[in-house]
Amino acid sequence: MNEKIMVIEDESKIAEAIAYALKREGYAVEVVNHGGAALERVQAFRPDAVILDVMLPGMDGYDILKKLQDKGRIGVIMLTAKEDIVHKVLGLELGADDYMTKPFDMRELLARLKSLLRRMQAAGETNETAELELGGVVLQLDKRLAFAGAEKLDLTPKEYDLLALLIASPGRVYTREQLLDLVWGMDYVGGTRTVDIHVQRVRKKLGPACGELIQTVHGIGYKALGG
Repeated sequence: MNEKIMVIEDESKIAEAIAYALKREGYAVEVVNHGGAALERVQAFRPDAVILDVMLPGMDGYDILKKLQDKGRIGVIMLTAKEDIVHKVLGLELGADDYMTKPFDMRELLARLKSLLRRMQAAGETNETAELELGGVVLQLDKRLAFAGAEKLDLTPKEYDLLALLIASPGRVYTREQLLDLVWGMDYVGGTRTVDIHVQRVRKKLGPACGELIQTVHGIGYKALGG
């Protein structure tokens, strides 16, 4: 079955060019050019990935990105004319998987999309079990839900992916560079410091009872308790 890609872009020439290139690659494509209609169309089309512009009428790309977290695992590549690092970091922190600045090379966009879809497929194949449990923390992988004891955790997509990766291999030590590659899948603009920040946030959300689940391996990186 061909992957389904939604293009949410209000500039018709750009949207048409992306859609044409995607269809030539064999993807099923739907184009949405108004932010206000995007979430309803996502619900109906159920895309595997979204190419999402930041500046949209009705609802901007950041607000759409926040709400996509409730729609299950959907890959997101953001597009914007903004070149400053603040907007790039904001998109990635809100859960985008990748980020491209206009004007962009269509071949690079396609390559990044293929890479994203491969990572998503590999993650799905790795997570054959529907649930992971370690140290009082339970992850329901099919629903992307996390619990510490009876408390449901409010994790961002990247926080969830980071926690799931560590819990899936208790005791395995990951360097910060490996975590960037496996969770973010690209050369993240914030550098390895973003891993430390995300670990701190996850620990805080896990709370005192489970906060020691993620162990620091000094001078190297992190591991989940065990091994």
